Amino acid sequence: MEQKNKAVPLTLDLFLTFAKIGLFTFGGGYAMIALIENACVEKKQWISHDEMMNITVIAESTPGPIAINCATYVGYRQQGFWGALAATLGIILPSFCIIFAISAFLDRFLEITWIAHAFQGIKIAVGILILDAACKMLKKMQKKAVPRIILLAAFGAMLLINILSVRISSIILMLTAGLVSLILFLVRKPAGKGGAGA
Repeated sequence: MEQKNKAVPLTLDLFLTFAKIGLFTFGGGYAMIALIENACVEKKQWISHDEMMNITVIAESTPGPIAINCATYVGYRQQGFWGALAATLGIILPSFCIIFAISAFLDRFLEITWIAHAFQGIKIAVGILILDAACKMLKKMQKKAVPRIILLAAFGAMLLINILSVRISSIILMLTAGLVSLILFLVRKPAGKGGAGA
């Protein structure tokens, strides 16, 4: 690990790592979460599993694509402004270059038969990547009653929204879950202090 870091400057390593993620991930931010975790937590050990979960929640709750927000945070955590810039450019540039080339040189890109068929398979792979990221987060979730109740309530709400075709942003569900958790924390906090004192 140390020899590799000496051979490749950290700023360049951040850029190349996120460029690889941006180049080989289809399906947007949620599909990228599993690859970001694999690269930044398991291989590079730039952040911990807990930090990755926190980043995901914060990135989803703040403006901008989730993958870009994650990349910016990891880059800044490692090397300040220049690290954030390198990681952000790394995750953005591959997609930008590919879409620019498609828009400039290929009219009706998705109408090409073999490309349309390829994208059918890619959709399945994207779903698996998103499911993989969700399963990893579930494993790391606190094994307590309140998080599980919030999880089941959010899942039930999303299911009803899809069945009834109601247009409600996932952000509203996330903010509601956060608000419920905060209220429960504030309600239980005085009781916890009283119990400790007794």
